[in-house]
Amino acid sequence: MNNVVVIGAGLAGCEAANTIANEGIGVDLYEMKPEKKSPAHKSHNFAELVCSNSLKAERIDSAAGLLKEEMRRLGSLCLEAADFSRVEAGGALAVDRNIFSDYITEKIRNNPKINIINQTVSKLPEDKVVVVATGPLTDSSLADNIMDYCNAQNLSFYDAAAPIVTSESIDFDIAFSASRYADDNGKGDYVNCPMNKEEYEIFYNELITAESAIVHNFDVYEGCMPIEVLAKRGIDSIRFGPLKPVGLRDPRTGHRPWAVVQLRKENSKGTMYNLVGFQTNLKFGEQKRVFSLIPGLSNADFVRYGVMHRNTFINSPKLLNKDLSLKKNANIFFAGQLSGVEGYMESASSGIVAGKNAINRLLGRKTLVLPETTMIGALINYITDETISDFQPMGANFGIFPPLENHIRDKRERYAAFSERSLKYFEER
Repeated sequence: MNNVVVIGAGLAGCEAANTIANEGIGVDLYEMKPEKKSPAHKSHNFAELVCSNSLKAERIDSAAGLLKEEMRRLGSLCLEAADFSRVEAGGALAVDRNIFSDYITEKIRNNPKINIINQTVSKLPEDKVVVVATGPLTDSSLADNIMDYCNAQNLSFYDAAAPIVTSESIDFDIAFSASRYADDNGKGDYVNCPMNKEEYEIFYNELITAESAIVHNFDVYEGCMPIEVLAKRGIDSIRFGPLKPVGLRDPRTGHRPWAVVQLRKENSKGTMYNLVGFQTNLKFGEQKRVFSLIPGLSNADFVRYGVMHRNTFINSPKLLNKDLSLKKNANIFFAGQLSGVEGYMESASSGIVAGKNAINRLLGRKTLVLPETTMIGALINYITDETISDFQPMGANFGIFPPLENHIRDKRERYAAFSERSLKYFEER
């Protein structure tokens, strides 16, 4: 039996390779690192997280939490790694990024059914069953080949990452530990830098006039909008966004601050913190100058400045079937951000489905299409919806779900009902 080819050892590619190999089928896993790296990647490891260590909420009645629970029930390697490498982050699942990547890399390298080939792929292998999971930083030669093969235009734009500071450089005479909605059992997993009105306005004015690095004319996900771009929408735009002070009290005053910058642990030891919601394209010197105006960060030691990087995805509604196979060639499957899902766990989940369907295709079985009443199924249904004319990537959310038979007005109860309906499918399958 021929091996299944998986191109790319990011989260989606590793999930696909692991899924296939665990069914006893051989995998040829192509990964261009360490021979070649994208500008955003730093290590030789697989499944490298380059933007954030947070994998979002864990609550089952949240979209992100439901997605992860579905993945657990499908045997996700990424969630196995996340459980092993987790750091405290209130109601979110956050990980030590190095431990997370190390864990997955070791599992993949030690799987006897996976043959790792460190080589850049420049052309789709049309005579094999293939999972393409090369991510938002797909090498230009393969991206060009995909575009030519599919006779469709790829869309490229920049995604943004937030800066990281050392914990010892944070002034805890000003900053305080707390979570916005006390969802961490009082442990205070976030560090909060409070601003009064005057401090906020000074920071705001410097932010919107700071000098940005040169970028090409690409679009950016709303969820990863650079902080300086978001700020230019109006003086209160970030105060009602990533700097919202709701649910927090400054221990020095006993009152709610005018605005709050939240920092989240970057590693399990808590030696580094990233600025939540502060994806940015400011020049490095400007980041140091402007972000040091944040109370508590006047002497911050920046171990990484924010960066922006290219993102690429295919026009999935026109190109993919609902089993993630290519309409032009049903032996070729796409997964991960290249397929148009947005987010780490969303990408990983699509890798599981693509892996299962690659097995089914190889063995001549009917491919798996999850119902749109599940979060994974709803995501895939969205990115393969032929009625969408202006396709943009989509992450997990309850807005893409079909409505309940009996509408529930209370949002929390409605989300819980969505989750119950979804998990019932997994219990019965």
